[in-house]
Amino acid sequence: MDSPQEEINSKVLRAGRRTYFFDVRETKASDYYLTITESKKFTNDDGSYYYKKHKIYLYKEDFSDFKEILGEMMDYIIKERGNEVISERHQKNYSAEDKNGYATSDVPEKYTDLDFEDI
Repeated sequence: MDSPQEEINSKVLRAGRRTYFFDVRETKASDYYLTITESKKFTNDDGSYYYKKHKIYLYKEDFSDFKEILGEMMDYIIKERGNEVISERHQKNYSAEDKNGYATSDVPEKYTDLDFEDI
């Protein structure tokens, strides 16, 4: 098989600027494995756009452990933070603060240059 592996089964999850592709592919030995691809859209200054992609290859021998740990991590997040989305993009009254406690809109535009000797 010199040609790229074709998808046996595929699903797509569109999530804002991100798209997740779940593809079942076939190994040279005629076994199946899963690829999970995250594709994220970025915009250049000129208005054109491009995509960055990250891919995970998941083989059958790792399915059980992967599924177990993924489930544990998802359950932990829901238990600790609930189902509600908490982010600037999802909350109209969200006020992000920097590490000094300033709201991002209150951070001074100019800073004084300091040398380590000044501290």
